[in-house]
Parts: sequence; structure tokens; C-alpha cells
Amino acid sequence: MVTGAGSGIGRSVALTLAAAGWAVAAAGRRAEPLEETAEAAGPDADVLCVRADVSDPDDVTALFESVRARYGRLDLLFNNAGTFGPGGVPLEDLTYEAWRSVVDVNLTGSFLCAQAAFRQMKRQDPQGGRIINNGSISAHVPRPNSIAYTATKHAMTGLTKSLSLDGRPYRIACGQIDIGNAATEMTERMQTGILQANGQLAAEPVMDAADVARTVLHMAELPLEANVQFATVMATSMPYIGRG
Repeated sequence: MVTGAGSGIGRSVALTLAAAGWAVAAAGRRAEPLEETAEAAGPDADVLCVRADVSDPDDVTALFESVRARYGRLDLLFNNAGTFGPGGVPLEDLTYEAWRSVVDVNLTGSFLCAQAAFRQMKRQDPQGGRIINNGSISAHVPRPNSIAYTATKHAMTGLTKSLSLDGRPYRIACGQIDIGNAATEMTERMQTGILQANGQLAAEPVMDAADVARTVLHMAELPLEANVQFATVMATSMPYIGRG
């Protein structure tokens, strides 16, 4: 299962998994982009499109029921759905509604999907599976005016560690991929100029989302006795080491 599979990193990962022979459940808030992902995967790919808002518990329940009905089990969840929220808004001007929107999708949505995956992986036979959480460079260091996104990505690291610990008795492995400047809709503004910690605007390099997808595939195809706990994949020259 790939959440946020209608665009960006989610679409790239869904296509890469499908090309490698995985049956893929593509989840997202809008049906049309999911269908475009399925079409791009080709006629021989097994792609199930499910419209779901991961911040809605009922949607998440229905999503996992659809996957169970189609496939009978779940071997991989890529917890990818996320939002940056309003960009460039100073802390004192960030509305409660904007804060909640980011937290609900990035953190609560990831928890709800991980919880549902955990329940399924515990009861299936053979038992177990893998959860890969999409963290971010912002799980380590913030950008200016990004408090909601940064807080949720730091929290994602705690979610990953707890899932890893609680999953051990059930052969449930959990890892996290921290991604920096993959070329997606979310990072378009980075290529033209984005606020840096020193107050200047600067264009930042980006990398192909397919490079991220290959890393997710590697993590996904390890035996459950092995796990990539944390991986950082980034545009080589982006300002991460030394940011701030």
C-alpha cells in the first residue's frame, strides 16, 4: 500500500513497486490522479486505486478493508501522504486550522494507517510485514517558517521508533526514509528561490523522485530479518549539512 500515490514521490514509488512485480494499493484523496498512476503502471500491473483521506478514521478503515478483500494480506505500507501547509507563514501568523491540517495529515494520518497495518500484519498468516514512513530532512533540521511541518516530521521519527519496538514480537519491521529535495510539485519553488536560514533567497538543487523510489524498493524487498531503520536520500548539493 502506498498512500499519497496520486503524485510526486508516492506515484514514483507505486510505479517502481508495480514494475518490480508488487501488487499495489494506491491510496489518495482524489480518484483521478490515482487512476493516472494506475494507467502509467501499464496494463499488466496489479494496481488497486482507493480514494481515502488518511486523516479520516473511517476512510482508513475502508481503505484497509478494500485491500484485505482484494489481496487477503498486506506486506508493505509506505506511509507517504503528507502536506507542507501554507508556506512562508511566520509562526505568529499560523492559524490553528492550518496547524491542525498539517498535523492531521502528516502525523495522525500516518498513525492511523500504521495502526491499521499493524492489526492486519499481526493476524495474517504468515505473520508480519513492513512499514516504511516518509520522514524528511525536516525530521532533522527545520526550514524557516515551517513549524507545523517540522514538528510532524520530528514526531514521525518517534512513531517509527515505537513501531519498530512494538512490532518485534510479530515480525513487523519499520523503517524511515528522510527525503531532501526530490523534484515534485511540493518542491517546485525550491528551484526558483526559497528562504534560507540567513534570510536570503536561494535556488536549491533537486533530484529525480525515481532515485527515492529505488531506495524504497530496496528497503521493501529486504527479508523481515533485516531492516533499514533510517535512510537519508537527498539532492547531493542541497543545503542540509551546514543548514543554519
